[in-house]
Amino acid sequence: MSNNIKNITNAARVVNKRPFRVSIEGNIGSGKSTCIKYFDKYPNVEKHAEPIAEWRNVSGHNLLGLLYSDMNEWSFAFQHYVHLSRLKIQTSPPSNPNITVKMFERSVQNSRHCFVENSKKQDFLKDPEYQVLLQWFDYTEKYLDISLDLIVYLRTTPKTVWERMMKRGRAEESEVPLEYLEQVHESYENWLSSPDIGCEVLTIDADRGLDCVREDLDRYSYKILGGNHTN
Repeated sequence: MSNNIKNITNAARVVNKRPFRVSIEGNIGSGKSTCIKYFDKYPNVEKHAEPIAEWRNVSGHNLLGLLYSDMNEWSFAFQHYVHLSRLKIQTSPPSNPNITVKMFERSVQNSRHCFVENSKKQDFLKDPEYQVLLQWFDYTEKYLDISLDLIVYLRTTPKTVWERMMKRGRAEESEVPLEYLEQVHESYENWLSSPDIGCEVLTIDADRGLDCVREDLDRYSYKILGGNHTN
């Protein structure tokens, strides 16, 4: 391990001994999975991609497919399950004692402040369903440590990510309209511009080519891996 990585490892240790938590945020098709893979070279980083396979098989049910087929019918069940799956990732202990950074694709906070809010705004959630999800989040936040140390926001324009989404060809996404991505983008902008977000937000222009994004990840890697955190 290089001295630089050792320094990052030591700097990322926090007072309560949990790993430094980094949530990679962005619209569908913004490059979140690619961003996470970039940090494969750091052995002290535990990485979690979005659990798509899990959402496609909930005791034999494809919740992701059901959601995109009828958002009015399935948003409540899907958001409930997403909250649970993100909570498991965010609060589970590190896989080994050398892990000092935990990086994951989207967060419990994202579910609450972005997708649940958007679902309510678009009338995909009835008010009683919305209130249940809010109370579920409030209880989680009160009794579990779901705090984030850094959000990396891969900012994109909706048209760019729609074109990427059509190109990658996930079956469940084939019918997702550009309008939905515009709504998600607006929810992200509202959430991440809030003064009450609770952690620093590092914004990267992800409309550019992959090489440019990788250059930014390299430039900001010390910050992303907790190097600016004070013990």
